[in-house]
Amino acid sequence: MTDPNFYFTAAVAGLAGLGMICLAALAGWRGWLTLKAQELATFGGRREPNDGPSLPNAGARIDIADLKERIRKLEAIASGVDL
Repeated sequence: MTDPNFYFTAAVAGLAGLGMICLAALAGWRGWLTLKAQELATFGGRREPNDGPSLPNAGARIDIADLKERIRKLEAIASGVDL
């Protein structure tokens, strides 16, 4: 195990593996940038084509309902109603 060729071979293999991982990551990054450039060119910065007014998503509706409930409770506290 103290053979210098073993350590040299392991280092070269490690660097080669790291190089392959970096090249794959770079290819993925370039592909993602190309996709985003095509989206910007197609939709002009919008995620979807403008088909009319969109409905709020479920998360926004839950947040609005939560805020309305909090307001109702605060109004009840302000008017002196015991919850």
